[in-house]
Amino acid sequence: MSEKKGPIEVKEHPGVVHYCMCGKSTTLPYCDGKSHEGTGFTPYEYEVEKEEVVRLCTCGQSSNKPFCDGTHMLCP
Repeated sequence: MSEKKGPIEVKEHPGVVHYCMCGKSTTLPYCDGKSHEGTGFTPYEYEVEKEEVVRLCTCGQSSNKPFCDGTHMLCP
């Protein structure tokens, strides 16, 4: 039986963050500002208004990317 790929939890502080959407960043889960060039992907900009823990998708199937929506529970 394979292990399900669940989300990663990241504690964010107020400010703007850019999440990697191409998967090639050297600073995952954040965009490194260059790895997405030529991939067709752009970083996801998110404004953190107050300190919070976010759950980021790692299965690639979330309909609310880059955030986890629980879809990984349905993945084989």
